[in-house]
Amino acid sequence: MAYSAARKPAVPRKPARSGRFAAFIRTLWALFGLGTLAFLFYVWAVSANFLNLFGRMPNLKTLENPKSELASEVYSADNVLMGKYFRENRTPVEYEDLPQHLVDALIATEDARFEEHSGIDPKATGRVAAGLLTGGSGGGGSTLTQQLAKVLFRTREDLSDGRLNDVPGLRMLITKTKEWILAIRLERSYTKREIMRMYLNVTDYGSNAFGISTAAKTFFSKKPKELTRPEAATLVGVLNAPSRFSPKFNPQRSKMRRNWVLRQMHKYGYLDAQSLQADTVKPIVLRYNVENQNEGIAPYFRVEVSKMLRDWARETDHDLYADGLKIYTTIDSRMQKYAETAIADHMKLQQRWFDTHWKGMQPWRDENGKIIPGFLNTAIKRTERYKSLSIRYEGQPDSIKYYLNKKYKMKVFTWQGEKEVTMSPMDSLAYYKRFLHAGFMAMNPLNGQIKAWVGGTNYKYFKYDHVKQGKRQPGSTFKPFVYTAAIDQGYSPCYQRPDVATTFPAVAGRPPYTPRNFEGGFSGRTFTLRQALARSMNSITAWLVQKLGPETVVAYAKRLGITSPIEAVPAVGFGSSDVSIYELTGAYGTFANRGVWTAPMMVMRIEDKNGNVLREFVPQTKEALSEETAYLMTYMMRGAVEEKGGTSIILRGGFKFPYQMAAKTGTTSNYSDAWFMGLTPDLVCGMWVGGEDRSIHFRTGAYGQGSRLALPIYGIFMKQVYKNNKEIGISTQDFPVPQQPLSIEIDCARYYGGQRDTIPPDQKLNQVDLDDLSDQDI
Repeated sequence: MAYSAARKPAVPRKPARSGRFAAFIRTLWALFGLGTLAFLFYVWAVSANFLNLFGRMPNLKTLENPKSELASEVYSADNVLMGKYFRENRTPVEYEDLPQHLVDALIATEDARFEEHSGIDPKATGRVAAGLLTGGSGGGGSTLTQQLAKVLFRTREDLSDGRLNDVPGLRMLITKTKEWILAIRLERSYTKREIMRMYLNVTDYGSNAFGISTAAKTFFSKKPKELTRPEAATLVGVLNAPSRFSPKFNPQRSKMRRNWVLRQMHKYGYLDAQSLQADTVKPIVLRYNVENQNEGIAPYFRVEVSKMLRDWARETDHDLYADGLKIYTTIDSRMQKYAETAIADHMKLQQRWFDTHWKGMQPWRDENGKIIPGFLNTAIKRTERYKSLSIRYEGQPDSIKYYLNKKYKMKVFTWQGEKEVTMSPMDSLAYYKRFLHAGFMAMNPLNGQIKAWVGGTNYKYFKYDHVKQGKRQPGSTFKPFVYTAAIDQGYSPCYQRPDVATTFPAVAGRPPYTPRNFEGGFSGRTFTLRQALARSMNSITAWLVQKLGPETVVAYAKRLGITSPIEAVPAVGFGSSDVSIYELTGAYGTFANRGVWTAPMMVMRIEDKNGNVLREFVPQTKEALSEETAYLMTYMMRGAVEEKGGTSIILRGGFKFPYQMAAKTGTTSNYSDAWFMGLTPDLVCGMWVGGEDRSIHFRTGAYGQGSRLALPIYGIFMKQVYKNNKEIGISTQDFPVPQQPLSIEIDCARYYGGQRDTIPPDQKLNQVDLDDLSDQDI
């Protein structure tokens, strides 16, 4: 049989195994593709918070302007940092102000390939993944950028509100994914230097120090630029666990961690072997000081400013404690220091005398000098400790009494510094009730700017502010309002009146009232109104109040800026109603400011963190008196310093001030409150000294009167002011005379020489007045 030549040979079959392999490869590629798509979808879903499953993500605007809490800073008028308002104490620093060894230490420790990656380090991430698969530890895989994202956007707190975040095992995966996404976005939006700067500015170093600037100040009392390499390595070492590696609370562990950081720097070529050896043997020398509201310049003032600023922030949608605002106040840091020193120097001495005065006795006395029964038991019930114990042991008075009398170790304030003692809460109350307190305020009357504010003797131990918060009877410092009304109604500083009794008749159940002079009696001698005010004579003030009417005195006090309730009673001229130093100082400023009342001013301007002005403040003023009346009142009050027998003559004779000063002392009837007001042409000062309770005071005027207990603070303060007056801008000129000639003669010799006499006829000192006086009065 013949075969056909055209027949083709049979094609060998492919093995079945080869076909299955190809199918497997195709499946792998398909799975890879599906996995890639699933991964991309997952990343997109997390980024877009698909169906609210994964939680929020920052929008583009937030990403471009990431917000971390920045402390707002308070500056004095002479540009000195006074203190801060913060929840997290953080002050930003520029990259140029960072030492290179700090940057090197951070990179070597936390992210060796920081300059090479774009937010995620594949090598580090792979190492972590391999460690998890093998059951070991692959070390940390987060880059600095990822760590920054975690802190800036609070990925583990604020961004964990999706439905899947509560599923075990998914929460961390979702959080890590968000940090990867945000890290990449940060790398696209910022340079490496900017990321480094932000990282160092936002991280927590422990001890309430957030950011490298605050950390350097807290632990070493330095600026970041001044940190040595070992100090920088210490702070970098803290970042991993601020409490565990704190150089303050765990010094040995901190030193070990610091040396590990230094070895990492050597490993990555930032440090040679010789320097490594030298640095690792150095001790950690701290200058530790945690910033808080007890520290800084004028703490009482800053608390009062914060009240005003919180209102402003609420109205303007700002956060005083997180927006990094810069608040420029009116305080002069030098004058503030003079005031604080004057208070400390004077009160230290007064407290020693007070302790001697009451040695072995209880100082809480009633008006008759008898011990007030149950005084401490009543006072303890007003304390927070008692209120807390009452809640905890409700209905168990014996338990409350036990803990009130249980002794504890505690630190107490003394004028020689803090002292550690063992006391019970009742012991502590009795100890602190014996302290005298003080308040002081200095203001420029021409623009209302407050230059010094001391609310108490020690803010850490005595938080109560005696400048604005505290109100007490002003005593004779209220008399100038009486004399102002008299001047306005035609009386001259030269008008004469005998020192005799004036009795206010009984009215509506109130008994007759006859004010007596400080010495207790009446001389019968005749004095001019200037002399009467200089000597602070109650008799002549009482006569004026009777002539003018208490309502007129109240009206003038209100016109001059007193806002506290003032009762229109015969004793109004002697300061029977409570007022504050703040009010009284503002009111006295009217006399020095040609009759224009100017509201005390605490803040000049507020800026945002970038230096943009958000608000500027201007003085609030009103016409209160004529220029002539204001000048005549400064002339009248100068008598206290210039007239024989003046209550403030020590300013001229003892302190030897050669400049014109107007002054007024004040003392309440039982010496509970000692006041002094001092005026110069561009500075008015008010001060008060007394016990926390009105029942605690000196027993005699020799110690308790205003000229003795309060005036010296002014003298000590003004000594420093005049010593440095050119530097701080305080003049030594006389009070300016009105441009228009005075309508009244103030040269009393000429006045009674007949050249001018403008006293209303019914108010002249004549024979009828004298006939009305009994022999007993004279």
